[in-house]
Amino acid sequence: MRIVRRWLRRFGMVCAALVGVLIGMVACNSLPQPVQSPSRDTLRVATYNVHYIWLGRAQGDWSVGDWERRKGALQAAFVSLDADVVGFQEMESFGRGQAPQNLTLDWLREQNPGYAAAAVGDPAVFPSTQPIFYRKDRLTLRDQGWFFFSDTPDVIYSRTFNGSWPAFTSWAEFEDRDGTIFRVYNLHTEYRSMSNKQLSVALVAARIAEPAARMPVFVIGDFNAIRGSTTLGVLEDANVTFWPVQGSTFHFNRGLNLFPAIDHIGGSDGISPVGKTFSVRGRFDGEWATDHYPVVGDFAVQ
Repeated sequence: MRIVRRWLRRFGMVCAALVGVLIGMVACNSLPQPVQSPSRDTLRVATYNVHYIWLGRAQGDWSVGDWERRKGALQAAFVSLDADVVGFQEMESFGRGQAPQNLTLDWLREQNPGYAAAAVGDPAVFPSTQPIFYRKDRLTLRDQGWFFFSDTPDVIYSRTFNGSWPAFTSWAEFEDRDGTIFRVYNLHTEYRSMSNKQLSVALVAARIAEPAARMPVFVIGDFNAIRGSTTLGVLEDANVTFWPVQGSTFHFNRGLNLFPAIDHIGGSDGISPVGKTFSVRGRFDGEWATDHYPVVGDFAVQ
């Protein structure tokens, strides 16, 4: 019995230690980060995964009913960013046998007439689920495009390297009111396969090489990878700098901040951060707008 009690005590100590570590991780990843005021001399860039909607579901997580509940919170979150450029991921509405719809894209466009959406088009020829919003009074859209993480990257909706669901990069090229030209590459890697992610970012590194030699290039999105990972390392080897984001960006739609940031903002030569890159954590209008927090940064672009 003494041996059993001894092992039970040890087991209890281990459990207590694990709980302590978990609490510490959540605390470190949950430090408040209010939105700082932007400067007139900088460009504010943000990335935001807003989760897809199931059109065939009336109730439950990510259903149409759930969207009606949280769409006001998403609008409040978007307004709070006060960003010049916002790259979105998972801005899509699935509905088998239904006419193509994008409830989130339509809603944010209607609510924010000062913004236009780049990297969108007829879904038959342009995947419109990763739009890049931009301020119309500051930026002019010069060009846009896409490529899929695939052996056939220029074939729309082609499956990823290992045959899983299609994933891709959208991009847009802008001219600022001071004449500065830059591009934004907005990506979303799949979350499970490490080899798939590395092949995906290797393709991004290859595709940005020529534009980055001519102009500043942002690389933003949901990488499903933390800083220091081999995934981000592939792009860092291609001279992309990722600026630190304090705390979590994915929270399980519950405010459960377990992991370091997996959403990031990176950039090439000609881009310098002004202040810290930060995630905007918390509820908006009493609701979780989505299962990710937006990430925001201010930059000088030359």
